[in-house]
Amino acid sequence: MDELQIPRQKFGGRPFIRGKMIPAVQIGLFRKFSASNILLAATTTLMVIKMKAVILAAGLGTRMRPLTFTKPKFLLPVAGKPALDHVISLLRNAGVDRIAMVVGFGKDQIMERYGDGSAFGVRLEYLHQKELLGTANAVSLAEDFVGGERFVVMNGDTLVDQESLNAFMARYRELSGRKNFSCLMGTIEVEDPAQFGIVFVEGDQVKEIVEKPKRVKSRLANAGIYLFDPKVFDAVRRTKKSKRGEYEITSSIQMMIDEGGEVFISPLELWADIGRPWDLLLANEYFLRNLKGEIHGKIEHGVYIESNVYVGEGTRIRSGSYIEGPTYIGRNCDIGPNCFIRPSTSVGDHVRIGNGVEIKNSIIMDHTNVAHLSYVGDSIIGSRCNLGAGTTIANLRLDESAVKMKVSGRIVNTGRKKLGTVIGDDVKTGVNSMINPGVKIGPNAAVGPGAVVYEDVQPNTLVIAKPIIKKHKWPRKIEW
Repeated sequence: MDELQIPRQKFGGRPFIRGKMIPAVQIGLFRKFSASNILLAATTTLMVIKMKAVILAAGLGTRMRPLTFTKPKFLLPVAGKPALDHVISLLRNAGVDRIAMVVGFGKDQIMERYGDGSAFGVRLEYLHQKELLGTANAVSLAEDFVGGERFVVMNGDTLVDQESLNAFMARYRELSGRKNFSCLMGTIEVEDPAQFGIVFVEGDQVKEIVEKPKRVKSRLANAGIYLFDPKVFDAVRRTKKSKRGEYEITSSIQMMIDEGGEVFISPLELWADIGRPWDLLLANEYFLRNLKGEIHGKIEHGVYIESNVYVGEGTRIRSGSYIEGPTYIGRNCDIGPNCFIRPSTSVGDHVRIGNGVEIKNSIIMDHTNVAHLSYVGDSIIGSRCNLGAGTTIANLRLDESAVKMKVSGRIVNTGRKKLGTVIGDDVKTGVNSMINPGVKIGPNAAVGPGAVVYEDVQPNTLVIAKPIIKKHKWPRKIEW
């Protein structure tokens, strides 16, 4: 294996947005782990072993619906580009030069975007998981690719900070000579252990992994980042299906531990598992925090635009627009006049934002039109949508309690005081329609003029508000 040196930056704390710390109170959100537990955090140069990696990007992403009815969750945008772009960049910067991507649902869309990987600075090939039989099955497909060498595995919807991944690789360098080394696992402390695979350790070695425990005895969660010795393939071949009917890589890891293999942990500083729609908003917020302002489009006279706003080629910002950063605006957009775009907003390509529109902390995907006098707050809007004039998306409950959202048929407390709507692709709303907090609208649905949406709208559904009209005799008399 080749070795190289890359610059090493010192660890920071939690990301700050406009002087406020991002809260880390719910599952799936970025969490801060004490930097004192990462001994390599203070170093300024990191030796990285160049190796291969496997990205798991085959899942259906059912918890992310309605966004994933029409695209794989790995291609959902975070700070102006798909989540997979960030994963590939993280691995490349950590010393990975060859990647095998395990694909399934949406594989054509993924393969069309990434090709052979040359545009992203890596060599890339694809492994098709025809049946979604679990993570162990997905890893087994890479046996020929890794060729008997140790290799990294990373979930395609897992985002971390670069420093943590670099420290993960450096931790492996310390452990690489150990005779019984089997695996290095990224870990993160979480608030709600019942939603994760929880890791029980002695010192820095894993002794047991329990999936979604009912009793809380540890808050240390499996973060979905591994570095395996090739002996894992023997364990995978002997792994039996779990209660969920899948071959799970955590079962294979537990088998190696039980047979005397050494599995170590590497704590992560910042982490996001994009498992639910609101996780996408927080990931977007984090990756925008260090956005460098660049103006590649046309800015008309009378526009206020802050220094950490990115404006893509061919985009026009019309007079009177007020844009706070960090904000990303893609190519060939038409913004304004007189609109207000607030921090942590990501706007895709070919988007139209009309006169008098206000957008806050939201993701607007490609080819979408937000017509004049509309409000979009803390929301995710899919591609090719048309929000009619005066569309209002509420993002705060009247009682100011946490917004709830239905996920996979179950009502979930999001832990967010402010959360608007999640709208799939090709949705239309009529003039003066209103959408309440936590509502989801499926692709190719429509909301009629003046309708108030209180509950989820299924795909291919039209919601119409028909007013009840009563006529009464008007007692007022007017002399003609």
